[in-house]
Amino acid sequence: MIDKKNIILCVTGSIAAYKSVYLSSALVKSGANVQVILSKSAKNFVGESSFSGITHNPVITGYYDSKTDLSIDHIDIAKKADLIVVAPATANILAKISLGISSDPIVGCILASKAPVIVAPAMDGDMYNSPQVQKHINELRRINIHLSGPEKGRLASGINEFGRMTEPEDLLEEIIEKLSKKKDYEKINAIVTAGGTIEEIDPVRYISNKSSGKMGIAIAKALRDRGAKVTLIHGKLENKSDTYGIRMVSVISALEMKKEIENHVENSQLLIMSAAVADYRVKNFSKEKIKKESMNSIELEKNPDILKEIDGNKIVKVGFAAESEKLLENAKKKLSSKNCKMIVANDITLEGSGFGSDNNKAVLIDENGQENLPLMNKIKLAHKILDRAKKYIN
Repeated sequence: MIDKKNIILCVTGSIAAYKSVYLSSALVKSGANVQVILSKSAKNFVGESSFSGITHNPVITGYYDSKTDLSIDHIDIAKKADLIVVAPATANILAKISLGISSDPIVGCILASKAPVIVAPAMDGDMYNSPQVQKHINELRRINIHLSGPEKGRLASGINEFGRMTEPEDLLEEIIEKLSKKKDYEKINAIVTAGGTIEEIDPVRYISNKSSGKMGIAIAKALRDRGAKVTLIHGKLENKSDTYGIRMVSVISALEMKKEIENHVENSQLLIMSAAVADYRVKNFSKEKIKKESMNSIELEKNPDILKEIDGNKIVKVGFAAESEKLLENAKKKLSSKNCKMIVANDITLEGSGFGSDNNKAVLIDENGQENLPLMNKIKLAHKILDRAKKYIN
């Protein structure tokens, strides 16, 4: 997917800069032509020779140290670029990109190029969470720059927080996806559901499930990147990052989710129902907190089967089957009983897959058979789902 693509890798002054050496090597091995721009502060962590030896290209380190006869290297490579990656991206470079301060060739290159940009932040957790940095991140999203990460983990400061740069292998996957995306869902209005619904017992307690909403968000992002107009109707979510360009509709209960879906169905062509919707709700909600000595039992009543009740003749429906046994048997029953074009079936008992995980192992089932997929990250799976569902979209 990235063979012979021109990729600019911009490296800034973070201790995570060593990861970019591995990333540049992986890109070159995948066939890409990689041009590295190294900030002045990045040279305190990694050297020019590491990148020039791997990429077989001279490393740009400043405006006035031209490596070609053009004397404007950053403009030349900017015009030829298929993608620009800033990894690691410090708080300083985030601010400069956001404000268009071209005091170094990294920002100058971004401003002079029409290529898509991926930025992978890396910094202390408190720095990342500061209002100033978050303001710049929101601006980058607004101008359609893709944010990769950061991940949560142990940082150089010793705290465990968000601030770790995306691992090179995961960033490589995002680069491949960004360069291989097709705009095959243009003019499609899509509804995606995500997260777990909440059924309240009293003002303090509720019934819910372990869904993080990661799969639904991944599908919404994939649809957005492939040209669709996306409405994400969601319950509780673990993380809403990188959802720029997606219309977010928050709901609490299954009944609220059903109402919002029905409000959008008439003007939509696709419904992907990945939310974990509660099967039952509390029959009599208590406006006052129930004393524990009074809570001997809770009377429940069934929630509507949202996916089944939506008319499959009016909209293409894709459902999910999260099962702990008889995976294929149960998924195939759902395919027919709920009048879906496709069911995404996954075994929730598999280690490293399903609820809360960044990865998933699924079987895609439709009238033409099944496609057994290996364990993969949810963004990649989202594109696999869209690839198979596309044939049902007029």
